[in-house]
Amino acid sequence: MFHVKHEKRSPVIIAVANQKGGVGKTTTSVNLAASLAVYEVPTLLIDMDPQANASLAFGIDYRAGGLHVYDVMLGRAGLSEAVRHTELGSLDVLPSHPDVVAAEVELVDVEDRAGLLKAALGSSDRYDIIIIDCPPALGFLTLNALVAASRVVVPMQCEFYALDGLARLVQTIDLTRRSWNPDLMLLGLVLTMFDSRNRLSHQVAEDVVRHFPGQVFNTRIPRNIRLAESPSHGKPVILFDVRATGAAAHMDLAAELLEKLQLN
Repeated sequence: MFHVKHEKRSPVIIAVANQKGGVGKTTTSVNLAASLAVYEVPTLLIDMDPQANASLAFGIDYRAGGLHVYDVMLGRAGLSEAVRHTELGSLDVLPSHPDVVAAEVELVDVEDRAGLLKAALGSSDRYDIIIIDCPPALGFLTLNALVAASRVVVPMQCEFYALDGLARLVQTIDLTRRSWNPDLMLLGLVLTMFDSRNRLSHQVAEDVVRHFPGQVFNTRIPRNIRLAESPSHGKPVILFDVRATGAAAHMDLAAELLEKLQLN
């Protein structure tokens, strides 16, 4: 069990980003946040994706109403008013809503619109780690996440085109660092949907490690049926089936992340 050092500090804010869809980004965000909570790390998961899949993964359905991330960004509600508590005592969720998709157009004339999320989060010390699930695009919402964050985690599917588009994401991170957020840095790449029986998975892993030495998490997230099923039950995999290989892998990933952040 990890015990995070609790001297007063601002939370570590981590954007989970990849403009490619279907790489396991939301799965990583949801289950990494849940695993950190199991380690008793006070954690907030922010759903920035208008599809609201990270919210649904905890049984939070936008159709039932309630405050969401756009309300907080616009100042219509405070962070503490909008978060939802989960059955994991150390984890809260700030849900999303399809209305968030209109933000880019509605806020076109707002000053410092790239910093709305950062301003909304303020200097909260309620959480040790904040995980932001970004939409699968390098637009306004992802930019807000990158401006608010200090670290970026990039999930990558173990498939032939794994590195496709990654250069653009790295450029976006560099541009954000130069223009808005000098503290932003890549924390690491997470290889997802890894099949140890598949030679291609091993080849992709080797290619990624070669291109990004020292920047790839050792933990590989496997293809796992229980991991894929858990969102439809409104639970992260650790609550849906604690014995699943997907649950163990995300616990390992959370432990590795805490080691990298030196929070253990």
